[in-house]
Amino acid sequence: MSMIEVFARAVGAFVVLFLLTRMMGRKQVSELTFFNYVTGISIGAIAGTLTVDPSLKFSTGLVSLLTWCGLTVLVAFIDLKSKTFRKITQGEPVIVIKQGKVLEHTLKKLRLDMDELQALLRTKDVFSIQEVDYGIMETNGELTVLLKKTKQPLTREDAATAEPKQPQIPIPFQIISNGEIIEENLQQFNLSKDWVHQQLAQSGATLSDVFYAELQQDGSLYIDKREDQLLH
Repeated sequence: MSMIEVFARAVGAFVVLFLLTRMMGRKQVSELTFFNYVTGISIGAIAGTLTVDPSLKFSTGLVSLLTWCGLTVLVAFIDLKSKTFRKITQGEPVIVIKQGKVLEHTLKKLRLDMDELQALLRTKDVFSIQEVDYGIMETNGELTVLLKKTKQPLTREDAATAEPKQPQIPIPFQIISNGEIIEENLQQFNLSKDWVHQQLAQSGATLSDVFYAELQQDGSLYIDKREDQLLH
């Protein structure tokens, strides 16, 4: 294969790959889950092979690229519509430290040891587990940390309050996603579906009206209705 042909195939693969990544959107970069990571490697490998492998016809490589990107877009579309499918393809955030206690069984399920957990904590400038109230492993492998109240930086609100109260809820928790109640999050705080419906009724909404709802630190429910999009 001549240098001119290599150059032409490289330019062609680059243009096609650029257009396809634009079509797939920004989620590939902003939320790099394991699925996104594998998909990106596969698409990049196909593009690289298409450039330098003379035995691979350009049309064949192009069909392969289109197929991979099309399937990725399809999976992303189904993810938006189905929480169950999203849970299968991406997983969900998992609590690994709860009220200062390391959940060993959860670490085993994640195939994570204490050395790795401590390394993740150090990336958050946390050098002792006793400083941590909650630690959550996100779907992209990043650890989100909530420090204990005594270890958190002093804010103006704290300075103005003689005895700051410990929040009822350690961090905001998602209760409703795309109109579906997330029962496992309710169970963590001994809340029921009836309580959710009561909160919605007080706000003049029904479950079908709600796109997203979040349990706040003070125990209240933040509600975002589907009709909000009509305001833009």
